[in-house]
Amino acid sequence: MQQGNLKYNSKQNNVIPFIPEGDFYFTKGVEAFQKRKFDIAIKWLRKATEAKPNDPLYQCQMSIIYTEVGAYHTANQLLTNVLKSEEYVDCYYLLANNYAHLGLLHDAKKYALTYLDKESDGDFSEEAESLLDLIDIDEDDEKSDWDLEDEDELLIYQETVFYHMENMEWEKAIPLIEEMMIVFPEHKMAKHDYTHALFFSGNEEKAVEMELDIIKEDPNSLYSHTNLALFYYQLGQKQEYEKNIQALLNVYPIHEQQKLRIAVTMARTAYYNEACNRFRSLNKGTVKSHPSYFRWYSIAAFHHGEPSKALIIWKEGCKKFPNLAMEEVPWQE
Repeated sequence: MQQGNLKYNSKQNNVIPFIPEGDFYFTKGVEAFQKRKFDIAIKWLRKATEAKPNDPLYQCQMSIIYTEVGAYHTANQLLTNVLKSEEYVDCYYLLANNYAHLGLLHDAKKYALTYLDKESDGDFSEEAESLLDLIDIDEDDEKSDWDLEDEDELLIYQETVFYHMENMEWEKAIPLIEEMMIVFPEHKMAKHDYTHALFFSGNEEKAVEMELDIIKEDPNSLYSHTNLALFYYQLGQKQEYEKNIQALLNVYPIHEQQKLRIAVTMARTAYYNEACNRFRSLNKGTVKSHPSYFRWYSIAAFHHGEPSKALIIWKEGCKKFPNLAMEEVPWQE
């Protein structure tokens, strides 16, 4: 099961069923969504939600569009806002699906279980169970109570850290991640972001030491292997680099964020041919919100012997991200 194949999306024409009769804005938004004109669809649905701000159906449909374009944090904010005002059970599955895409599997499992607990025979019960089957989390994980305000705070941290990490603003990312690790100690991904930011801000020894401690606890950690492969490559420790990159060569994750992480790591460690193969396999609609996709795909394509393609990818990224446009063409540095 591909995580993006929501039941909403698997129905004919990829729309939520039971469109309210006569709602012009919603209908126009659905029509644009059917044609995959997502920017236009969002504009129409915003009008629909302005007309009926308390209609959870409209908020959920808008969240699905954001999921389709890879804006998972924005989609989750919409769904969280719906749950603050009413118990619209479908939101829990949609949140689970989005968290799975983000690689936050603990949260994905939590929301999927919540959905099944509240709607064991619901429209998404099969999808929720399939999602749980794909999540490799220990069954004895704590099922602690959680607060939607905490989730909202987590989203703000994630959005801000994501921005700084993608733009390689390590000094800005580090204090935020340190706060995040204190407030949300169960989110393991923050530790990997922290070691990554530490390494590239000059604290290389501490970064390697921390990541080695993490991988001792979880020898199969994808993010530990990507970080350590990159760290050792930068440090010129070929044997250790090869050990970690080899651990990634036969790994083909389900989630696009994890696929992108591997592709970027291979591009950054001069594994250009394999990196190009990994980039080509990505769902562009899901990862195009990442500047790193355009930066490192263009570099990999250039060194793979495709300079024209590299330039096209780079120019597309520059149009989308002003910060990229201020950089030099990366393979000419």
